Amino acid sequence: MDFSNLLSELLEKKNRLQQFSGVVLIKHGTDELFKAAYSDAHKSWEIKNQIDTRFRIASVSKLFTAVAILQLIDDQKINLGTRIIDCLGLEDTTIPSAVTIEHLLTMTAGIADWFDESGNSAEDWAALCHEYPIYQFRRNEDYLPLFAHKTPVTSVGQQHQYNNASYILLGLAIAKLSGLLYFDYVKTHIFVKLGMTNSDFVALDGIDKNVAEGYIPLTNTEEKIIGWRKNIYSATPEAAADGGAISTVEDLARFTHALRTGQLLSAEMTSAILSPKVLEDDEPYEGYFWKYGYGNQFLEDESGRIVRWGHTGEEEGVSCRLYHYPQKDIDIIILANQSECAGSLGWEIHDLIFEHIA
Repeated sequence: MDFSNLLSELLEKKNRLQQFSGVVLIKHGTDELFKAAYSDAHKSWEIKNQIDTRFRIASVSKLFTAVAILQLIDDQKINLGTRIIDCLGLEDTTIPSAVTIEHLLTMTAGIADWFDESGNSAEDWAALCHEYPIYQFRRNEDYLPLFAHKTPVTSVGQQHQYNNASYILLGLAIAKLSGLLYFDYVKTHIFVKLGMTNSDFVALDGIDKNVAEGYIPLTNTEEKIIGWRKNIYSATPEAAADGGAISTVEDLARFTHALRTGQLLSAEMTSAILSPKVLEDDEPYEGYFWKYGYGNQFLEDESGRIVRWGHTGEEEGVSCRLYHYPQKDIDIIILANQSECAGSLGWEIHDLIFEHIA
């Protein structure tokens, strides 16, 4: 059985078991190896997902923020060594004076995050929303009170620690340096530039065309899915610089191609964003090492060769993967409107690629 049939069989099974809802696109160069949509974009009205359905993409859109700040570096409005407190006038906060743009890009600033995901996420999220009503998170500035005066968690540059607040600060810097709202800058300099006509920043409580609703599975004691809940109280209502844009598989394929072919950045900054910078974890996983760069996650083999790059995206009711395999010239784009379903699928597709595609 060939790759496409094997993948179709896998996804049909996941669909039957309610383990995947969304769209998958796989390209080999300019050729499409696989493209299909599954389950519902709107369960109440039984409206099915389509290839052009728009999905919230969570942290996948950190790549947009990274590109935007590197464009401003190309324009000589800032540099990697610029201190963020100087750029934004944050001297009265607990953000260390040594934190630079590069520290924020690589998540090595050591600053506190606006939400710590390391504990009991459900209880911690409920406590956060009790103190700061979720409907108030509408702009990047709205997140500053959640972290700007907290004690840093590590020394600057000591280690990588996944940190959404770093990208909030980068979003604020983009707005300050460009004179545009963060969202307008990204739309003008990335979406419009590349013809990403189905990509945007919209609100969960807004009325927008062809956007999939996000769903959280409800399970019984045996972990069997017995129902669904919308994610409107479990995710921030608006996108921010740390994630939450909406897009389609086709638009994201266009973006990855433009990024690696130098259509968005200078040759120097293109090389920079496609190069790993820091180790995420000392321990290998499945024989691979995870590294982080400028809004870009890398998988390296034991010889140090980049196997894939891209980004993950996870929040309640959203599960996405955007991967490029440079040695095989393969793009994998998984956009789902169901919690925590893209990760395992991404690894299963990874294995199929190495088993069936030279």
